[in-house]
Amino acid sequence: MENKKYECPLRFTMDLIGSKWKSLVLFHLLKGGMRSGELQKTLKDISNKMFTQTVRELEEDQLIQRRIFPEVPPRVEYELTPLGKSLEDILIQMDDWGRNVIEDIKKER
Repeated sequence: MENKKYECPLRFTMDLIGSKWKSLVLFHLLKGGMRSGELQKTLKDISNKMFTQTVRELEEDQLIQRRIFPEVPPRVEYELTPLGKSLEDILIQMDDWGRNVIEDIKKER
Protein backbone atom coordinates (compact mmCIF):
# COMPACT_ATOMS: atom_id res chain seq x y z
CA MET A 1 0.00 0.00 0.00
CA GLU A 2 1.29 3.41 -0.84
CA ASN A 3 2.67 5.50 1.97
CA LYS A 4 -0.36 7.59 3.02
CA LYS A 5 -1.10 9.19 6.33
CA TYR A 6 -4.33 7.78 7.71
CA GLU A 7 -6.37 9.53 10.36
CA CYS A 8 -9.31 7.14 10.11
CA PRO A 9 -8.71 3.45 10.93
CA LEU A 10 -11.78 2.41 8.92
CA ARG A 11 -10.49 4.17 5.82
CA PHE A 12 -7.14 2.44 6.26
CA THR A 13 -8.88 -0.94 6.53
CA MET A 14 -11.08 -0.28 3.51
CA ASP A 15 -8.06 0.79 1.45
CA LEU A 16 -6.35 -2.42 2.49
CA ILE A 17 -9.16 -4.92 1.81
CA GLY A 18 -12.05 -2.97 0.29
CA SER A 19 -11.48 -3.55 -3.42
CA LYS A 20 -13.84 -5.75 -5.41
CA TRP A 21 -11.56 -8.79 -5.25
CA LYS A 22 -9.33 -8.52 -2.17
CA SER A 23 -11.94 -9.52 0.42
CA LEU A 24 -12.99 -12.46 -1.75
CA VAL A 25 -9.41 -13.71 -2.09
CA LEU A 26 -8.90 -13.43 1.66
CA PHE A 27 -12.23 -15.14 2.38
CA HIS A 28 -11.44 -18.12 0.14
CA LEU A 29 -8.00 -18.50 1.71
CA LEU A 30 -9.59 -18.88 5.16
CA LYS A 31 -10.00 -22.56 4.24
CA GLY A 32 -6.26 -22.94 3.78
CA GLY A 33 -3.62 -22.53 1.11
CA MET A 34 -4.71 -22.76 -2.51
CA ARG A 35 -2.94 -23.12 -5.80
CA SER A 36 -3.04 -20.07 -8.00
CA GLY A 37 -5.36 -21.58 -10.64
CA GLU A 38 -7.67 -23.06 -8.02
CA LEU A 39 -7.98 -19.72 -6.24
CA GLN A 40 -8.61 -17.87 -9.48
CA LYS A 41 -11.41 -20.32 -10.41
CA THR A 42 -13.24 -19.58 -7.15
CA LEU A 43 -13.42 -15.92 -8.24
CA LYS A 44 -15.08 -16.76 -11.58
CA ASP A 45 -15.19 -13.35 -13.31
CA ILE A 46 -11.71 -12.08 -12.49
CA SER A 47 -9.28 -11.53 -15.37
CA ASN A 48 -5.75 -12.90 -15.23
CA LYS A 49 -4.37 -9.37 -15.03
CA MET A 50 -6.67 -8.38 -12.15
CA PHE A 51 -5.97 -11.63 -10.30
CA THR A 52 -2.23 -11.05 -10.53
CA GLN A 53 -2.58 -7.42 -9.43
CA THR A 54 -4.82 -8.39 -6.49
CA VAL A 55 -2.58 -11.13 -5.09
CA ARG A 56 0.51 -8.96 -5.54
CA GLU A 57 -1.08 -6.11 -3.59
CA LEU A 58 -2.23 -8.48 -0.83
CA GLU A 59 1.28 -9.90 -0.72
CA GLU A 60 2.83 -6.41 -0.52
CA ASP A 61 0.46 -5.59 2.34
CA GLN A 62 1.55 -8.80 4.11
CA LEU A 63 -1.97 -10.27 4.19
CA ILE A 64 -1.07 -13.30 2.06
CA GLN A 65 2.11 -15.08 1.17
CA ARG A 66 3.09 -16.96 -1.94
CA ARG A 67 4.83 -20.29 -1.55
CA ILE A 68 6.76 -21.76 -4.43
CA PHE A 69 7.36 -25.50 -4.29
CA PRO A 70 10.54 -26.83 -5.93
CA GLU A 71 8.76 -29.18 -8.32
CA VAL A 72 8.60 -29.59 -12.06
CA PRO A 73 6.48 -27.85 -13.14
CA PRO A 74 6.76 -25.34 -10.29
CA ARG A 75 3.75 -25.20 -8.00
CA VAL A 76 2.64 -21.92 -6.43
CA GLU A 77 0.23 -21.66 -3.50
CA TYR A 78 -1.17 -18.65 -1.72
CA GLU A 79 -1.98 -18.68 1.98
CA LEU A 80 -2.92 -16.19 4.64
CA THR A 81 -0.24 -14.69 6.83
CA PRO A 82 -0.95 -14.23 10.55
CA LEU A 83 -2.03 -10.67 9.72
CA GLY A 84 -4.40 -11.99 7.04
CA LYS A 85 -5.77 -14.60 9.46
CA SER A 86 -6.55 -11.81 11.91
CA LEU A 87 -9.31 -10.73 9.48
CA GLU A 88 -11.14 -14.07 9.78
CA ASP A 89 -13.92 -12.92 12.13
CA ILE A 90 -14.54 -9.77 10.08
CA LEU A 91 -14.73 -11.67 6.79
CA ILE A 92 -17.07 -14.31 8.23
CA GLN A 93 -19.31 -11.62 9.70
CA MET A 94 -19.44 -9.85 6.34
CA ASP A 95 -20.39 -13.12 4.64
CA ASP A 96 -23.08 -13.84 7.25
CA TRP A 97 -24.47 -10.32 6.95
CA GLY A 98 -24.70 -10.62 3.17
CA ARG A 99 -26.42 -13.99 3.44
CA ASN A 100 -28.98 -12.51 5.85
CA VAL A 101 -29.89 -9.42 3.82
CA ILE A 102 -29.34 -10.39 0.19
CA GLU A 103 -32.94 -11.33 -0.54
CA ASP A 104 -34.39 -8.20 1.05
CA ILE A 105 -32.01 -5.94 -0.83
CA LYS A 106 -32.60 -7.74 -4.13
CA LYS A 107 -36.35 -7.18 -3.70
CA GLU A 108 -35.80 -3.44 -3.25
CA ARG A 109 -33.77 -3.05 -6.45
